[in-house]
Amino acid sequence: MLAEQANLAPGARALDLCTGTGAMLPALMRRAGAGGLVVGLDFSRGMLERARRKLTGTPGVALVRAEAARLPFRTGSVNAVTCSHAFYELKGAEAEQGLDEVARILSPGGPFLMMEHEVPEKPLIRLLFYIRLLSMGLRKALEVMGHEEALFRRHFARVERITTDTGRSKIILASEGRSHAAQASPAPGSGPGNL
Repeated sequence: MLAEQANLAPGARALDLCTGTGAMLPALMRRAGAGGLVVGLDFSRGMLERARRKLTGTPGVALVRAEAARLPFRTGSVNAVTCSHAFYELKGAEAEQGLDEVARILSPGGPFLMMEHEVPEKPLIRLLFYIRLLSMGLRKALEVMGHEEALFRRHFARVERITTDTGRSKIILASEGRSHAAQASPAPGSGPGNL
C-alpha cells in the first residue's frame, strides 16, 4: 500500500528512509521500472548487509549507509520518499532535521509517505502497545504518537492522514516542503546515480 501511494512514474527515483533489510525496495522498484532508481538508506551496517544479500542482482536498487538527518543527495533530486515503521526511532532534533532533509531532497510536488502503527483503540491492547514502545527505549515515540500531523506541518505545506484497510497502520502523506527546507545548503553531490 505504501509503494502504491508513492505514485511512482516509470523512470522515477525513490528513497526508502530507514530501510532496514530493504523490505520496501522491490515494491518501489516494480513501480519505478527498468529506468528507475530506488535507494535504500539506513545508518545500520548490519541491516544494510542483510538487505544487500537479499537484493543481490536486483537492477536499479542501491543501498546507502547514512543518517536520516544528513541525506547525501542533491536538493530536489528524489521523486518520492518512503519510511515504513521506523520514523519513531528518530528522536528529537534528529526527527526535525530528518524532515527538513526529506523536504529538501524531494522534487516539487513529490510525496513523503511515512507508515506507522496506529494507536490501538482497545484499552488493554493500547496499554500493551505503549509498554512495547517503552521497552524499546522509545519514550520520544509517546510524545510523537498521535501528533505526527502537527510535526509534519512544520516542514510540509500539505499533510494528509490515510488509514489502512485493516486500521492497524496509518500513512502520513506529506508534500510541498516549507520554504526554510529549500534554503538549506545542498548536500554533497555524491550519491547513487549522482542524486
